[in-house]
Amino acid sequence: MPLTLRAKDSGGLSPGRTVASPGSSVFDLPTQLSNGTQLERRSAHLQEVSGQLTVDDLKKSSPRFLVISGGTGGNSICSAFGDACYVLPVSDDGGSSSEIIRVLGGPSVGDIRSRLVRLIPPAPPSSPLDAIRGLLAFRLPADDREARDQWREIVEGKSSRWVGIPNDRKETIRGFLVHFESELLKRAHKNFSFVNGSIGNFFLAAAQSFFRSLPSAIFLFSSITNSQANILPVVVTNHTVTIAAELENGERLVGQCEISHPVSAMPLISVTSEPDLYSPVYDLGEIMPQQHNVMFDPQSKEKYDSLPSRIMRLYYLNAYGHEVHPSPNPDYISNLASSDVLVYSCGSLWTSIIPCLSLRGVATAIARSRSCCIKILLLNSQNDRETENYTAVDYISAITQTLNTNHHTQLYSLGNAYTTYPISAFVTHLIYLRGTTIKVDVGHITTLGVKCVAVDGLSDPQGVPSKFVAASVRQAIDEILDQADTETDL
Repeated sequence: MPLTLRAKDSGGLSPGRTVASPGSSVFDLPTQLSNGTQLERRSAHLQEVSGQLTVDDLKKSSPRFLVISGGTGGNSICSAFGDACYVLPVSDDGGSSSEIIRVLGGPSVGDIRSRLVRLIPPAPPSSPLDAIRGLLAFRLPADDREARDQWREIVEGKSSRWVGIPNDRKETIRGFLVHFESELLKRAHKNFSFVNGSIGNFFLAAAQSFFRSLPSAIFLFSSITNSQANILPVVVTNHTVTIAAELENGERLVGQCEISHPVSAMPLISVTSEPDLYSPVYDLGEIMPQQHNVMFDPQSKEKYDSLPSRIMRLYYLNAYGHEVHPSPNPDYISNLASSDVLVYSCGSLWTSIIPCLSLRGVATAIARSRSCCIKILLLNSQNDRETENYTAVDYISAITQTLNTNHHTQLYSLGNAYTTYPISAFVTHLIYLRGTTIKVDVGHITTLGVKCVAVDGLSDPQGVPSKFVAASVRQAIDEILDQADTETDL
């Protein structure tokens, strides 16, 4: 006989609902709520993050967003978007992702894990969901021995990090962590370093390896954390994805880390007499990157060595160092066709945004989408190594020139001539921080067919604008939507 639960037993389930098993700890986690309750809880979370958004703000409009961004650059403003699909690159080769790629291969999961953790629904402290969030967001220490000791406690289920996590979820997560360690033991000669390792990265990489599918791994992560996040890897592959930048002086930089923030690798002892150049995962003779555990300090992006010259273009490489033109995730293209607003989020321009644009068919999907008529660029608060001395016009030009390169466009006319799209086909609005250090020539940008909107944000101790505020971004977007509705009515 199925058990009938009362409302107080079900953690939010409706009275009289029947379930097959009263012992499942799924009832300890938040469940799907009515729209009103969802808005109330989401509003409380957004008020905590931004201090400004309310339920009325969320009810005002509910457009479908497609947000292109990196893992950390856009995390702080995720609450500005309601019904959103997030497209992220899989080419990050820094942090603990570098070590996973070096030993196990496969696409980078770091940016995706960062966004997945960010979009775990809010939950009270010490609740099961909060405990799961804490585990998947946890990083091991910077000391090698301490990192290995803590990893051993976690994988054996003895760590205090497991406290408060329901047993079914604990054993699911732990099972994939055990699988991760099993894969490492098969490649023990590669001497994997757990230093600064992300447990969420380990779990996601293990799930990807087990299912042979990154989308399936993302689905598992979302299911365990009760997240409604719609996150798409820009390229669907089980192989390592590498990007390279060609500079104006003809030089080539390979790998996101080398382009954006070169750092020293951790010195590791190799027990092999010869370098292992071949894939430990697929055994197909794929040459793998030999970069060891990269310790990336986020502040290193503010203190950097300038590039020899500006980046001219970004492209993908296969395992042998040859340029390739991979196809984008089909779900990415279909979402471009059905979304109302496209957002190029703040973050590293050339290594976070451009990798999502340098793919076949993306330009046409953006320019010819019938539903997505608003395309917004959130201008970074300051320049970095990739965009040193850039103006706002330079950001817009980098995006439009990337999308308008020949192998992205279609042939038109009887002469099969290449036709490029106007700037406004890719960028219709620019949102920037008032007082930003990046030059914004509003008059010039307007002549390009791009409207400019200034917003207030957070400032650093010197009073220089440093970060967008979710509420300000959403307010600017709502104003853009209202203006577009008015122009349509006219």
